[in-house]
Amino acid sequence: MAAENGEWVIHGLDWDNPYRIRSYQELINWINEVGFLPLFRNEIEGFSAEEHTSPRFWWTGDKEQDPWEWREIIARTGTVAYGKFFNKKTGFISKKWFPYFANYRRRGYDFDSRWEDELASIRCKKIMDQFEQREELYSFELKKAAGFGKNGEKNFEGVVTELQMQTYLILRDFRRKTNKRGEEYGWPVSVYSTPECLWGYDVVSSAYKEEPEESKERIFEQFQQHFPKAARKDMLKVLG
Repeated sequence: MAAENGEWVIHGLDWDNPYRIRSYQELINWINEVGFLPLFRNEIEGFSAEEHTSPRFWWTGDKEQDPWEWREIIARTGTVAYGKFFNKKTGFISKKWFPYFANYRRRGYDFDSRWEDELASIRCKKIMDQFEQREELYSFELKKAAGFGKNGEKNFEGVVTELQMQTYLILRDFRRKTNKRGEEYGWPVSVYSTPECLWGYDVVSSAYKEEPEESKERIFEQFQQHFPKAARKDMLKVLG
């Protein structure tokens, strides 16, 4: 997605293109094949869901055809992880490849260890503490519980983005708020969780046995199998 002449433009495939991804399940299948995939177009040609879907149905609300709706459905299934994993922008990582991203991005640190070694900020700590009692939280619940907002901590969005880039948080779902009568209202709201709550600690930490740089090179080698023409500097920007 890019701004052209003051308008946001989706770059995708023609409706009749046989290579067009036609459903959220097809998108999941491709994510699992590649291992990881940004949602929107970036510096690496072809390395996005956007470029392999049709521009026709984006933001229409059609759950059968709209890739923007698919991202919600995919996050909800828990078959792959969704979050801001790619240069602070959203995308997907398969269950198979998430442990390598976790080892590389965390540098072998669970969050508690990162905090004990004074490598995490107090704002990150206040957010992560909320998941000791609850497995998932609406964004507005998390913001309030962690003490962000008026007269409190600042830059909530920036901090949760940092924690997603470090693989400590994921976007688990998108749900509408409910009133006292249990009726839904408004737009869907982000729901945050941890990958450990989704897949378990043993899965997420399973690559800790190797050096973070080994996981990094493993990720790059997997990427190059599918996008051999990509420049390493672009790979570092998007994946790093």
